[in-house]
Order: sequence, then C-alpha cells, then structure tokens
Amino acid sequence: MDNSYEGMEIEDDPERTDTEEMEFVSGFDEAFGLNNFLGGKLMRRRQIAAESSSSGQGGTEVNLNLALGGAPSSSSSASAVPEREIPDHDSHNKRPKVHSFSLDWDNQFASASLENDSYDFLGKGYNINQGSFKNEFHYLSPILNDRKSENITDSSNGRDIKEGEVRMDLTDDLLHMVFSFLDHINLCRAAKVCRQWRTASTHEDFWKRLDFENRNISLLQFEDMCRRYPKATQLNLNGTPAIYLLAMKAMSSLRNLEVLIVGKGQLGENFFQDLTGCSKLRSLIVNDATLGNGIQEIPIYHDQLRHLQIVKCRVLRISVRCSQLQTLSLKRSSMAHAALNCPLLLDLDIASCHKLSDAAIRSAAMSCPLLESLDMSNCSSVSDETLREIAHTCVSLHVLNASYCQNLSLESVRLPMLTVLKLHSCEGITSASMTAIAYSYMLEVLELDNCSLLTSVSLDLPRLQNIRLVHCRKLIELNLRSVVLSSIKVSNCPSLQRISITSNSLQKLVLQKQESLTTLALQCQSLHEVDLTDCESLTNSICEVFSDGGGCPMLRSLTLDNCESLTVVSFRSTTLVNLSLAGCRAIISLELNCPFLEHVSLDGCDHLERANFCPVGLQSLNLGICPKLNSLHIEAERMVLLELKGCGVLSEASINCPLLTSLDASFCSQLTDDCLSATTTSCPLIESLILMSCPSVGPDGLSSLRWLQHLISLDLSYTFLTNLQPVYDSCLQLKVLKLQACKYLTDSSLEPLYKNGALPSLCDLDLSYGTLCQSAIEELLACCTHLTHVSLNGCVNMHDLNWDSDAYQLPVPTTDMGLSSDLPNRLLQNLNCVGCLNIKKVTIPSVAKCLHLSSLNLSLSANLKEVDLACYNLCFLNLSNCCSLEILKLDCPKLSSLFLQSCNINEDAVDVAISQCNMLETLDVRFCPKIHPVSMGRLRAACPSLKRIFSSLASM
Repeated sequence: MDNSYEGMEIEDDPERTDTEEMEFVSGFDEAFGLNNFLGGKLMRRRQIAAESSSSGQGGTEVNLNLALGGAPSSSSSASAVPEREIPDHDSHNKRPKVHSFSLDWDNQFASASLENDSYDFLGKGYNINQGSFKNEFHYLSPILNDRKSENITDSSNGRDIKEGEVRMDLTDDLLHMVFSFLDHINLCRAAKVCRQWRTASTHEDFWKRLDFENRNISLLQFEDMCRRYPKATQLNLNGTPAIYLLAMKAMSSLRNLEVLIVGKGQLGENFFQDLTGCSKLRSLIVNDATLGNGIQEIPIYHDQLRHLQIVKCRVLRISVRCSQLQTLSLKRSSMAHAALNCPLLLDLDIASCHKLSDAAIRSAAMSCPLLESLDMSNCSSVSDETLREIAHTCVSLHVLNASYCQNLSLESVRLPMLTVLKLHSCEGITSASMTAIAYSYMLEVLELDNCSLLTSVSLDLPRLQNIRLVHCRKLIELNLRSVVLSSIKVSNCPSLQRISITSNSLQKLVLQKQESLTTLALQCQSLHEVDLTDCESLTNSICEVFSDGGGCPMLRSLTLDNCESLTVVSFRSTTLVNLSLAGCRAIISLELNCPFLEHVSLDGCDHLERANFCPVGLQSLNLGICPKLNSLHIEAERMVLLELKGCGVLSEASINCPLLTSLDASFCSQLTDDCLSATTTSCPLIESLILMSCPSVGPDGLSSLRWLQHLISLDLSYTFLTNLQPVYDSCLQLKVLKLQACKYLTDSSLEPLYKNGALPSLCDLDLSYGTLCQSAIEELLACCTHLTHVSLNGCVNMHDLNWDSDAYQLPVPTTDMGLSSDLPNRLLQNLNCVGCLNIKKVTIPSVAKCLHLSSLNLSLSANLKEVDLACYNLCFLNLSNCCSLEILKLDCPKLSSLFLQSCNINEDAVDVAISQCNMLETLDVRFCPKIHPVSMGRLRAACPSLKRIFSSLASM
C-alpha cells in the first residue's frame, strides 16, 4: 500500500498556522461532541503546543491536535528537530507486513509514558493508570532488537528515541486495516494519539460517507471538510443548522456525491434547481422540511436520480421529472397536487397525503405505466373508479396498500397481477368484495384487519401464502383453499363460527379466543401445531379432526385449554406428541390411543371420571388433580413416574408400566389389595411406593410387595395396619419406612427390627404420632444402630430420652472365642422428637456413641426441663417453644445453630452452655422472657464465634 495515500493531503497547508489548525480541531470536536474526550489536560497540551510554535522556542513538540489531514507547520517541526535528523518518512514506516494480527491489545502494543491520561481505543476505554496497557508493551517490528545502544528517530513526531524507551508503532497497512473497523467518532479519537495515527485515520477510504445528522457543524467547518474530502459519495445533513447553505455548498463542492440526506429546516427553490449539477446523484432524501416558500411549485428535475423521498414536507405543489427514477415517496407531505413524469418509476408511496384529491392520485399513478408497487394508505378520497383506471394503466402492479381508504369496495376492480394486497380498516370491504379479490389469482399476501362489515371470506387462490383477519367483528365464516398457504392470523373475531382450511404448506395454526367457533374442517398435510385455547364453543366432534384420518396426518402438538364445552374426548393418533386439556372442566371421559404421546396436561379437569391411556409414550403422569376419577387404565412402556394422590374414589385401576419406578397412591381410599397385587406384578421395577391413607390395603396387598425386588422406600402412614410381618418378609431391600399415625400397631410390631434383624438395609424410620410404648422405643433406639434418620414426633407415650440409662446401652458384641469387643458406633444422624409433650429430660452422653448425630429437633416439647448433650458432630439443635427448659449443658464443639425461641431458660444457663461451643454461628433467643436484649454483648463475649443473634426488641 502506498504510504502517500493518493488523493489525500498529508503536507501542511502553507496558509494555515497551528493556531488556526487547533481552532478547526476545536470546532470539529464540538461538532462531533468530543469536547470532553481528554478533558482539560488535552486542551492544556494544545495550548502549550500553540505557545511553543508561536514563540519559536526549541524543545520536544507535543501534538495532540485533531487535524483531519495535514501535519503541524514546517516551521515548528524544524525548530524541534534539526533537519539532518529528520528521517525519511516512507522508509522508516515501511515495516514488515504482519500476516497474523493479534487482537490481544494488552500484550501487543506499546504505550508512551502517559501516566495520567485515559484513551478510548477502538471504541473501548483503556485507562493506563488502571493497568489496561500495564507499564510497557512490545514492538511488532523486530528492528529495534539489533539497535539497543543506538538512538532511533521517531518518524511520528521527529524526536529521538532514547535507549530503553518504548513507543507505539504499527505498519501503515496494519493501521489501515484496523481503522477500517472504526466509525467517525473513534477515528477522530485515534487521530489524537500520534502523527502516524492521525495520518492513517484521515485516509479518504474512511470518509466517503460523511454523517453530520443532528450535529452542530458550522459552514466554515463544513467547507473545510468538503475541501479535505472532495471524493465523498454520501452526505447526511439531517438536523444540522443552516441545512440550505450546507446543502448548496455540498452540491458545489462534492462532485462525486451519490446520496444526499437533508431535513428539519427550509430548502429554497435554488436547492432543487442546482440538483442538476450533481450529475452522479442517485438518491435524495428530504425529511420534515419546508420546500421553497410553501406556496410555490417545487420542480425536481434530474436525469440520473434513482431514489427520491420527500417525506413529511410542507409544500403546495410538486413537479418531478426524473427519467431514471425508480422509487418515489411523498409520504405524509402536504402537497395538493403532484405532477410526475417518471416513465421508469416502479415504486410510488403517497401514504397519508391527505390533501391529494382523487383526481390528483389518479393522474400521478397513471403517469407511471411501469408501476409495480403503490402505497396510498390513508388517502381517504380515493375511489373504486380511480383504482380501476390505475389497474387498467399499470398492468404490472404487484403490490397495493389501500388501507384506511373508506370509499373502496373493490367490487368492480380487477387486479389480476396483484401479489400483495393490504386493506386494513376499509369499511367498504364486504363479502361481495371477495369476488373481486378472487380474480387476483397471483395474490400471495392478503390483509383484511378491522374490516368491520366483512361477514364471509371464501377464497380459492393457488398462490396465497399469508392472510390476516384481525378484529373482523362480523365475520362468521372463513373458507380458504391454497396449497401454498403457510400463515394464517385470525384473532378477535367474536362472531366466527365455521372455518375450513385446505393447505399443503401450513405448519402452525393459532385460533385463540374464538368464543363462537363450533366447526373446524382441516385438510392440512403439513400441519404440526394447533392452538385452540379459549374456543369455548368447540364440541366433541373436534376430536375426529385431529385423529388419524381427520386431515392432519403430521400433527404433533394440540392445545385445547379452556374449551369448556368438551365432555368426551377421544384421540387416536400415531403422530401426536403434546396434548394440553388444561381448564377443560366439563370432561368426564378421556381416551387416548397415542403411542408417541409424551406430554399431557390435565390441570383443572376436576370432573374427569374415566381415563384410558392405552397405549401412550408418556414418561410421567399426574392424575392427582382429578379427584372424581374412578376408573383408570394405563399402558405406557416408557412411564417411570405416576401420581394418583387424592384420587379418593379410584376403585378400578389397571396399570401396565414395566419401567415404572415411583407410584404415589396417597389418599386412594378405595384402592384394594387386588388392584395393588396386579400393579406390583406388572410394574416390577418400582422403587418408591406411597400408600399413605389407603385404609383398604391389607396383609394380602402387602404380601404382593415381594414382586418388587427393587423397592427401597415404602410409606404406610395413616393406615389401619396391625401386622408388619408381610413387609418384613417381602421388602428385604427397604431403606425408608414411614409409619406415621399407624395407631393400630402393637408394641410388639417392631420387635423383628431390633430382635431378629429384619430389614437390614433400613436407615430411615418414621414412627411419628404413633402409640408405641416407652420400652419399645428405647429398645429400638438401643439396638437398631444402623438407622440414620429417626422421627418420633408427637409420640405421646415417649418419656425421658436418657441414653445414660441401661435401657439405651448398646449391646456388647462378642468374638468367636466369646470375648467382648469394642462397642459399635451408632449411625444415627438425624433425630426428630417434635411435640413430645411427656419428655422431661434428654441426656445423650459420649458413651452413647452418637458420633454421627448432626441434627436434633426437640421443639414444642412443652415439659422438657433438662438437656445434657455430649455429641461431637452435632451441628443443629432446636429447642424452640420448650417453655419449661431450665438446664442446658452442651459439650458439642461443632454446634453451629442453636434455637431457643420462647424458652424460659435464664441468661446464666445460656452463657455457660454456649461457652463450650467454639463453632456456634447462629443463636435464636427471641421471646425468651429471662434473656434481655442488653445481654447480647455478654453472649457474644461468651462465644466469640457468634455471627448472628436473633433477639426480641424488648423483654417479655
């Protein structure tokens, strides 16, 4: 690449001093909003540079001017560096080309010692003080590696580079490539770095498009820009002050101008007369302007103009004579007459030209025989006769937008070549208009939004692809036939009752909130998704439409939410994957024969009585929201999760799911032993079985659990069981057993657990709200050392939990020789005794071997008075609402949370208890009447590890 950049000024303007250059730069900074770029420091450096130049004093020149072409004056350069030391610019800047360019700026570039400045590089802020450029960078060129002891002259500012000094330097080719990604704002910023960057940033390749939109640029500044970049091809002066003067200057100076944008001001007649001087002008855009004096005719004559936009302009008459013009927009302008002589015009936009009469519109359009697109929306005066004449003259018309034309009915208009027709809010459009539209056999897009008198649409158009019918309040019937129809938008048509659609391309159909829709006929071979949400009047016959043979052979997703008229739903489909019937409250019978159905939603189907899923591809199913379900049949080879929770009247259930792992039949009060036996036989992989509140399940049903070789969790809470022997015999792998509120179990029911070693894998046992006696509980806790979680909440027969007594002593194991061995450790991790009203004392000494106990919950034990714990790994202790608590002894070095809410314990007891808890972080003493808020400091002193103390604001 030639370093001189042909066609661009690099040498100084002999008639421009440095002071004048900085004045230009300051003004251009203001035009681009860059006054605050480097703050006051940059302005002070400019002043210093100007003073140095004017006084002729020697020294190193500091040049941070934003000169978009040209360099500092030769006099100042000469005073800074002797002539013999000025190197050849071209030879020094010609570095080896970099073929692999890294964008890791922090590691590749070098910065001079600018300790207090921030630069915006490539649009990204880099602060040198913050380390973005660190303290030094590396050269891209290896030249300096062999000249460590020599002074090298910096070509960018003409001064010597001392030994060890680093600088930023890039090849011109590389700079040109990098700067090609910058906009004008960042090019100006880059020009401030050094002379080389300034020279590269002013290349005309970057300034062919001059955009001064809404910029406060003066005529002097603009003239200088035109002089510097006479080859600019695009110019935007929209919103600039004095647009008329700037535009006139641009047309006289920029002979290569192809695109001109002006607006937000007044343009005199001379502007349009001088347009002929811009021979290369191809596009002119005038926006929101007053043309001439507002009462005269404005002529626009140009032989090369291709695109013209006169938008939102104030003018009385306009005459356009452009032999090559292809697109013309007069949108929202106020002219009453438009004379057009544009024989090649293809696109005409006169939307919202309210003052144009019917005759003026007719004259303008008919003068363009090649017209292909016409937008006359919001031209209320246009009539059918005018449109008929336009159609006769403009035989190539393809696109017509006649929206908001109240007088149009189209009944006598024929537009055979039309492909796009938009008729929004045309009150004259009725069902009779459809006959005329049917003649447009090339039609592809039809929009009929807000046609309030339209009652019926029946079209058979072979090329129709897109149709819109929104807010057609009187529309009753829609009949569409088109093999390529791919998009239908029907919304808020409250009277629509019948729809018939035939298409081979339609893939998605959304007809939400069509409250009156009763009949839907579809022949859509490619339809995948249908949404009929809130179509309240749809009847059971809709099921035939979406079953096999109903006209939608590829249907995969069907949404019928809130279709409240559906009562008996039956689908037989080999393609359906997703089905939603949420909110269909009237459904009483559901039959699905859909082998590939993966998702079904029945939320709100609370009147469903019979359900048949045979076969389906579901992996999970929740029928707990159907409380009236009494008959259920399921065949699902892939199902793993089934929830029947709350189906209180379910008496007949056939479940054939060979991969089922979890079954929740909670509160299925009518579930019998026979049903349970059949289920366990057909679903042998069940791992979790919940039979809570299933009072009809007896020993025969429990005996059938032997077929479940993988059963690990069993919930028999709230049942009337008296004998657990079938469980012990059948569930050898059981790990979790819940027996909450099984009040008919005798004290000997659990003896096989702690005497005979039944259920050896059991680790979680829940006996809450039971009636077991104290001795049975004591033996269970003493002998079942393998339990990790035990819940005894609400056990009224449970008294003191004193593990220091003989009742809780671990059995002493013996060796083969009859010698005793070490006592085993208990595996208990979590013990819950919430609401045990008869407990008065809890003692767990270290000899109890509760080395794994981490959580103990004794809350709501109202009579508990004394707690003495020596548990090494205890982390959580809850004694809230133990209102009788007086003594608390803790030897728990790992305790982190202690809850004493609403306890009568005094401050001294708490102080002593927590003093041994070196890892305690949370203490809750709210509503403790004997602990005052002022004592929080004392508690923190007793336990320095405390991070959170919850206390009441005032003592009770």
